[in-house]
Amino acid sequence: MPLHLAACRLILLLAAASPAAAAESNSNTSSNCTLLDAQFVRAAFLNVTNFTLPLPGRRTCRPVRRLPFPSRNLTGPVRWGELRNLTSLLTVDLSGNSLDGTIDASFWRAPLLRAVDVSRNRLAGALRFDDGDDPSQRLASLNVSGNQFTSVESVARLAGGLEVLDVSRNKIGRAPEGLGSLTRLQRLDLSRNNMSGRFPDDLPPLGGLVFLNISYNNFSGVVPSDIASKFGHDAFVQAGTTFQVEPSSRRRKKRKRVVMIALIAAGAAAAVAALAFLAACGRRKRKKDKDGKGGAAVWEDEEVVVGAVKLAAAAPVVVLERPLMELTLADLAAATSGFGRESQLAETTGGRSGAAYRAVLPGDLHVVVRVVEGPVAGVREDDDEAAAAAGFRELARLRHPNILPLLGYCIAGKQKLLLFEYMEKGDLHRWLHELPVGSMDTEDIGIDTMEAIDQDRKPAGDWPTRYRIILGIARGLAFLHQGWAGSGRPIVHGRLVPTNILLDDDMEPRISDFLHPSNETPESDVYRFGTLVFELVSGQARWNDTSTSWARGVIRNRKGRNLVDDRLRDETMGTEAEKEMAECLQVGFLCTASSPEKRPTMQQVVGLLKDIRPAASAAGRRPHDAMMGHES
Repeated sequence: MPLHLAACRLILLLAAASPAAAAESNSNTSSNCTLLDAQFVRAAFLNVTNFTLPLPGRRTCRPVRRLPFPSRNLTGPVRWGELRNLTSLLTVDLSGNSLDGTIDASFWRAPLLRAVDVSRNRLAGALRFDDGDDPSQRLASLNVSGNQFTSVESVARLAGGLEVLDVSRNKIGRAPEGLGSLTRLQRLDLSRNNMSGRFPDDLPPLGGLVFLNISYNNFSGVVPSDIASKFGHDAFVQAGTTFQVEPSSRRRKKRKRVVMIALIAAGAAAAVAALAFLAACGRRKRKKDKDGKGGAAVWEDEEVVVGAVKLAAAAPVVVLERPLMELTLADLAAATSGFGRESQLAETTGGRSGAAYRAVLPGDLHVVVRVVEGPVAGVREDDDEAAAAAGFRELARLRHPNILPLLGYCIAGKQKLLLFEYMEKGDLHRWLHELPVGSMDTEDIGIDTMEAIDQDRKPAGDWPTRYRIILGIARGLAFLHQGWAGSGRPIVHGRLVPTNILLDDDMEPRISDFLHPSNETPESDVYRFGTLVFELVSGQARWNDTSTSWARGVIRNRKGRNLVDDRLRDETMGTEAEKEMAECLQVGFLCTASSPEKRPTMQQVVGLLKDIRPAASAAGRRPHDAMMGHES
């Protein structure tokens, strides 16, 4: 045997026999780096069911930089200490699984670790960052929300780089000691923990924060009105029984008293005129605590200004799934800070409605309040209140797991407001093109982290997630094209773009903005769906007729593999997933046929997609589908 082959064989044998010895020789011999990292990963997930390590890509000596396994139905405990040996590990995304046990504090010593998302699992116990050695000072984003942690210890040891911390929806009874040391922190979510603490003493410097939420806890203290305005009143909802939010009108009232005394001394006539003016100004008060002690905010004015229109605050709000809930426009105004900018959601391209505002209604109902601009399907602009209400109720009957349902409405004169479920994951465009890791918020990642990830960027999610999104959009669109039961009238979306596809907590797509009448045809929707397929497989944004025609030419020449997102290609090459992506591109090819009559119906598209991945499509079908009587 040639000498160089014998040497290579010896290296492989040593790697298999002793990971520690191989690790020591790794600095001198790079050919076994992937073998070592794979051993550490396998050891870490040894007791986790449903975990499968992807096959290595073309570059067999590439170290593990990311562990992207969100929503994989992973169950069991991870041996976190093994992962600290991954010296090139940048990001970990294990969100939306059923992992249990505790996180070994040694895990945080992985030297390049930048972002970790283990939200929505069953992790418990103390979240510790102190095992005798310093944790990584590069960690910028940490999301452990939706678990069962009972405490957070030694968090001050992350002060070197932590910019985002989300420990919401756990069982943490006390504000973590050392938060005040996190001077680089920009986003902090402590909500829904029943956590005790003193505001602002137990928190990081508020000046550096751009987002804060301490609602549904047991804090004490007083929030100045300027701080409440900065973070929005939603940040302090039921934050503690003795917790108070200083009304913004308190200081104005003191100034009014001084002005009134001076005016009375100046003369009765002038005082009467001034009092009349002050009374008019007083009606402009926005919000006040219901009991004056930091309770739920109420609206005191008789009118609400939405945009540039004054509306009656007493206009009723109908929440269709909660008929006993008595709300008015005043309640929506209080929940949105008077339809203020701090509650307004960012505008998206492709939408056809007016401004949208986030609100939390009684019963912890998180909604989006959208101002209606232009016509709504089934509701004419000149309809009286009864006819408009009937139209909205008919629209609310459109229920499917992959469309965004209408939850309620408010009719105030000619102005109409609609209530939809709030989707915290955001829209498909933002998830696919703007986030470094599928389930992590781009605002939750620091600049240093972004630069490191961009060098070898992982796609949003993975292929199974993208396939599930494609199938979900198809199912929702097929449902809309069926129209109302027995009517025979399809509902055409007419503006099917990524920003109109929202994602729920389980990464199921919800089609939004479909309540507007359209002059388009169902075949036009099918075409746009085909371009969405191209976008999800390729990872490329902003498809138009020119780029669609080019992609069709590539697929026609049987080179569809060249369209696959580079961030997916290495891990799927030679696997079943590569075949599935090619077949999905073929579906997109059929949907984008130049002649509308040659395009399949969305019901046919659903069938084609289900045949590509039968097991996944069957598992993804929810009980609600059967209940609605739709096979899509």
